[in-house]
Formats: sequence, C-alpha cells, structure tokens
Amino acid sequence: MTDQQPIPFATAAAGRTAPEAERRPLELETHGIRRTDDYAWLRAPNWQEVFKDPRVLDPAIRSHLDAENAYQAAILEPLGSLREALIAEMRGRIKEDDSSVPASDGEWSYGVSYRQGAEYPRFVRYPRHGGEPTVMLDGEREAADVSYFSLGDVAHSPDHARIAWSRDDKGSEYYAISVRELETGEDAETRIEDTSGSVVWTARSDGFFYVRMDANHRPSRVFYHALGSDPAGDRLIYEETDSGFFMGVSETQPGEHAVIHVHDHQTSEAWLIPLANPAAEPRLLAPRETAVEYDVDEANGTLYILTNADGARDFKIATAPVNSSSRDEWADYVPHEDGRLILDHLALKSHLVWLERRDGLPRIVVKRFADGAEHAIAFAEEAYSLGLGGTYEFDTNTIRFTYSSPTTPTQTFDYDLESRERRLLKTQEVPSGHDPDAYVTRRILALAADGESVPVTLLYAKDTPLDGSAPLMLYGYGAYGITIPASFSTNVLSLVDRGFVYATAHIRGGKDKGFRWYEAGRREHKTNTFTDFIAAADHLVAEGFTRYDRIVAQGGSAGGMLMGAVANLAPEKFGAIVAAVPFVDVLNTMLDDTLPLTPPEWPEWGNPIASEEDFRRIAAYSPYDNVEAKRYPAMLVLAGLTDPRVTYWEPAKWVAKLRERKTDGNVILFRTNMDAGHAGASGRFNRLEEIALIHAFSLHAMGKA
Repeated sequence: MTDQQPIPFATAAAGRTAPEAERRPLELETHGIRRTDDYAWLRAPNWQEVFKDPRVLDPAIRSHLDAENAYQAAILEPLGSLREALIAEMRGRIKEDDSSVPASDGEWSYGVSYRQGAEYPRFVRYPRHGGEPTVMLDGEREAADVSYFSLGDVAHSPDHARIAWSRDDKGSEYYAISVRELETGEDAETRIEDTSGSVVWTARSDGFFYVRMDANHRPSRVFYHALGSDPAGDRLIYEETDSGFFMGVSETQPGEHAVIHVHDHQTSEAWLIPLANPAAEPRLLAPRETAVEYDVDEANGTLYILTNADGARDFKIATAPVNSSSRDEWADYVPHEDGRLILDHLALKSHLVWLERRDGLPRIVVKRFADGAEHAIAFAEEAYSLGLGGTYEFDTNTIRFTYSSPTTPTQTFDYDLESRERRLLKTQEVPSGHDPDAYVTRRILALAADGESVPVTLLYAKDTPLDGSAPLMLYGYGAYGITIPASFSTNVLSLVDRGFVYATAHIRGGKDKGFRWYEAGRREHKTNTFTDFIAAADHLVAEGFTRYDRIVAQGGSAGGMLMGAVANLAPEKFGAIVAAVPFVDVLNTMLDDTLPLTPPEWPEWGNPIASEEDFRRIAAYSPYDNVEAKRYPAMLVLAGLTDPRVTYWEPAKWVAKLRERKTDGNVILFRTNMDAGHAGASGRFNRLEEIALIHAFSLHAMGKA
C-alpha cells in the first residue's frame, strides 16, 4: 500500500485489541533440521471425533476461535447495512422457483426444482411423455432440523422403484446413505453411515455398491449392500491398503459395469464388476503404474480408455476388448496431440464424445463409430466455459451441454449428434435483470519471469475507467490440474457494478494450457504458481487496469496457499487479501500422515517425511513457515470447523503468527464457521452471507464502502 492510502477498518479497529493466541512452543526435528511451532496446540488431538461431533472440541481451542469470531464481527459490524444490501441484490439475481431441464431415462424424466424461498432443492420426476411431477426427495424438509445440510448422491434404481440418497449434516463429508421406496415415499429403517456419498445400483435394482470412509476420513473400502439386509453384514468388495490413494465407484454409460477408481494425483487404476452379477470378483483393467492415469467407459463390447500412457502427456483415447486385463491390448483410437488436452469422454451406442481444451478454450468433439467421421462444437467468444452434461441413456443421438461466459448467463442445450442441431432448452434467468452488452469480457496474457504467457480473464463494466484508478479483484487457484473456467457468476456482478475489474489468473498448476501447465506448477516447480500470480498483478498494473494498492487478491483452499505465499513474497503488490479455507500450514500437514489427505497429496507437493529435499523445498514456501516481521496488507481469512480437507487449525495458526510478527496497522480478520466444513455455509441463500462478507470487506478495503 502507498502511504497515501487510508488504512482500511482503522476506525472500527480503534480501541479494540485483536485476539492473541497463547504461545506454547513445540520443538520439532525432521532430517536433523530443528524448528519451533508456537501454535501447534490449536490442532485438536481428537480431530477425528470433532468431525463427527463438534461439541467435543477442546474448550481452550473453542474459546480462541470464538474470540476471533467476535473480533471479526465487531470490526465488520459497521458494514452490516452494506452486507444486507449485497445479500438482497445477489438474491435478486437468483430465480427462487428455479428448476432444471429434466433428463429422460426410460419412461421417466428426472430433474430438480426449488420452491420460492427454499434453500435446498426438491428432486422430482415426470412421466416422460407428459404429466405432473412427483417429488422424490424434498431437501428443504430433510434439512429442517440441522444447521448444516449437504446432499451427496440421489440415484434412482434401474427399475425406477427406489432412490438411494445420502446426506452430510456436519460439513465433515461423512455421508449417510438411505434407501427410499418411491411408491410410499418412505425410507428403509437402516442407514449406512460414514460413506463417501455415492452409490452404483446393480442391473436388477436389488442392491448397490458404495465406498466407506475409515477413521481418518479416507475412502478405503468398497462394499456391496443387498436391499433389506443389515449394513453391518455388507460384503467387502475391495480394500485399498495404500493410504496414498483415493477411491471412488461409478458406472459405465451403458450400465454394464461398476468401475472402482483408485488414484492419487498422478497414478490410477480401475477394477470392473459386471452389474448383472455383483457377486463376481472385481477384474483389474491394468495395474497401477506410477505417473500413468486412465479412465474407462464402454460401448458395444469395447472399452474406451482415456489415458496418458505411452507418453501421451495431453491424453489420448485407446480401445480394448471389454474383457481386457492388460495394457498390451490397448490400441490408439483418438491419438495424442500435443497441446490438445482431452478432459473427459462419453461413449454412446453410435458415437464417442469428448471434451477437450485447445489454446486455453474448451470444445466438444463427436466421432461416429460407423465411419470415424468427426466434428466439433465450439463458440466464438474470447473466453467461455463448456460443460459436457451427458445423458442417462446409452442408445441415443442426443447429448446435453452447458455454455456460459463471464458476460453470458448459463445456457443449456440438447445437441443432436447426427443432424448437428443445437436446441436451446434453458437460459439462466436473472430476475433483477442482466444486460450482457453492459459488460466486457477479455482474455489477456501476462508475461512471467521465465517467458511463459499467463492467461488472465477479465470482466468489467463498459463504463469502468481503465486509467489505473479502478479497484480489481484478482482470483487464482493453481493446483491439482484444476482449470478455473471462464464462466458466468451473478455474485461477481456485485463487485463489477461497483466499479471493480474482476480478473482470473490462469496460473501454472492448473491445466489451462495443457498438461504441461500442470506439471510446471507442482512439486519442484510449485513456486511458478506464485510468481505467475504476481506477474498477472504486475501486468494488470502496467496495462493501466489498476494500481497495486487497488488489488484485492482472493483464493481458497490450495488457492489459499497461493494467497499466503504471495503475501510473503510481495505484500506490497496487494491492497488486501481474502483467503478462504487456506492450505497454509503445508509443511506440518505434509509431515502428518494421519490426516485425511496427506498421503494422497504427496505426489502433488512432495513427501517431506521420506525426502529431505522435499522437506526443504516445501519449507521454503509454506506460508505459515515463512511469515516475517514486515508489513502485510489487510486480510480476511475464513475457515470451517469440520473441514476435512483444510483443517481449521491451519488458518488459525497462520493468523496467530501473522499477528505476532507483522509490523503494520492493517487488520487481520479471522472467521471460523462453527457449523460447516470446506464448502462453507450450506443452502443457496445462506452461502450468500459469506459471499457478502467477502464483498463488503473488499469494497471497504478499496474505499468503496
């Protein structure tokens, strides 16, 4: 910040003392390297129990979190009217009685709808050829008695007689599965606890496969549940003994096989079980091989395998016989092309469909099995997002996809794979009104220090002055190969309409420019993620979009690590920082192999337990370990008490250390949602309160409130 910029929140903070966490030094030694962690005590030793029952949290820890919440609430109290106005206008952009376009399956069509004012959806079905809807599950009713509610899966059985559905009422992502008879609307008495939430029905609709979480919140075992039986006796189908691998279960498009997926961030394998014979032993498609990934679908007795095997860095699609159990039987069908990243694929009776990205933009490609003819579905905007929605059915020539851009509300299309006709089914309604022509979407390129070009997507109102005076929110993520789409967001408009430029930096660590973009932002190359984000800020200032002290940086989860890293590297280049559920205690977390995500994350960051080189590299950028005695911008930090992905104590420790060491008068505000986890508040309107909190903080920090 410049000396002329007023200190945000100075008036509200006057006379108030920020909470100070007690220092309880814990001496640690790894690879002969000694260090001290003053705030390790904030990690609850019974964290597994807290995930399931937050009431068992250590009173000393709860007292500290409560004090932080009270301080944050007091500082932001003068912005109460602004937050209420923001909530009202964001809610005004949501169609309250919205509904999806139903998707057909056999004699029925399935969809979701909302009642006016409802936080949670109803899952409904209609007779395919017309008739009144039947409510299968009312989320609002199911959530009535809990402070947090998240639906996992709602899966109808192939005979359409039942649904299996799952719920999490703590935010800890332990889902309980129930089975409901659709004729009566009643659930069976038994529930299956501690699952990942997803189910795959058998072909005869007499049972389903599911994944159970272990005590350390890891998906480690696949079970089969026969309807009417006691879940305690469910048959174990597969157990993963390597704690470094995630696991899930799905089904192929024709419903012939259940697929058990086993993977970390660079290696995968799949096991197939015929859904007509759930008693069959799982069959391994190809043994896991480090750095080889694959995913499988099938059609007409052939497997279609999306893979990076044989050096296909940006992935290819291979075929194999349906009974294949070796990579030796794989043959290229859609060959690898460098710079053409294949993201997903879908096999139908007569066509193969895949989603790919070229030059940072997505498109859908269709290939006819009969003659190999290909064509692509693409759009002309400078930046946009596509989603391949697929279909319940296999023998169909129709797929569904969605399109949006920062200025264009989401559109849902049905697409005929033979006639190539796009049929617009729905355009997202913005009840309070939206004029796309009042805004500008741009894609620009920022030059990184090593010569790479970093894409940056911009959204701003046409009348926003581009003379350096505009405030700018710069969002980034940059991890796990996740690409941040250039999609439409009604909530962002509350900033843009108040003069903000909204920028998304597509930094290394994602796959925005192919798989190499991901490789160049992980492990030994991780710092590219941070310097790319800083390069984006530099470019936006150089091009006159804003000034350094007018930039609010925002990121969450691994993007919260990004916020912590850039705060340490270049605090003078940001006027404020918003870090949501930030992964900032990287070194300690990667050294704790009891935590849910630590072993599976080692391929992403490195294993500091086994490798001194990895230890030193992570220690050099881990935000918590690199807090220094210097000026930091104003910050808003958000956490969830039952978050199993980024545990609450990471941001709690980070904030405590920042307060201890920083040399400026800028506020650091820390809010822990005591009733939620990684995703924050549940419900489509409740979550607006957290977004309004971020917006109000950002507007005030930039002198706009």
